[in-house]
Amino acid sequence: MTVRRLALSLAFATFAFAPLAAHAQADKATINALEGYFDFVDANAGTILPEQIPAEDYKKFLVLDVRDAAQFAKDHVPGAANIEWRQVFAQRARLPRDKTILVYCNTSSFAAQVAMALRLDGFENVRLMYGGYNEWKARGGMDAYARAARKS
Repeated sequence: MTVRRLALSLAFATFAFAPLAAHAQADKATINALEGYFDFVDANAGTILPEQIPAEDYKKFLVLDVRDAAQFAKDHVPGAANIEWRQVFAQRARLPRDKTILVYCNTSSFAAQVAMALRLDGFENVRLMYGGYNEWKARGGMDAYARAARKS
């Protein structure tokens, strides 16, 4: 009885998940794009530490906060736009291709996914704020930003 139950479970799993496995197969163009991306990119490509960004330079970027709207409303980098990370690729037509996009989330994990997807779509102007908002805040981001604002 146990062997029969196991066989039935395996058969069910095979048929139930076969469409998912077929769907998981990437098309040739996607595979070529990924191979090209990973052949070209280095480990730190497009990443920038918060302390490497002069406060006055934030005005030169489209600063893109990819956290959810509640987190953004609570606090964010001044001047940032907000599109939740799951929506950025669908809304990429709204993003400039002629201006640097500085993308961040809390820690860089979701922002890194956004940056990679945009780069694979041909955006060559995407930078990732390493460490995200948490690192920016820990490094005195708001204080540095306020000091630069007073200078201008």
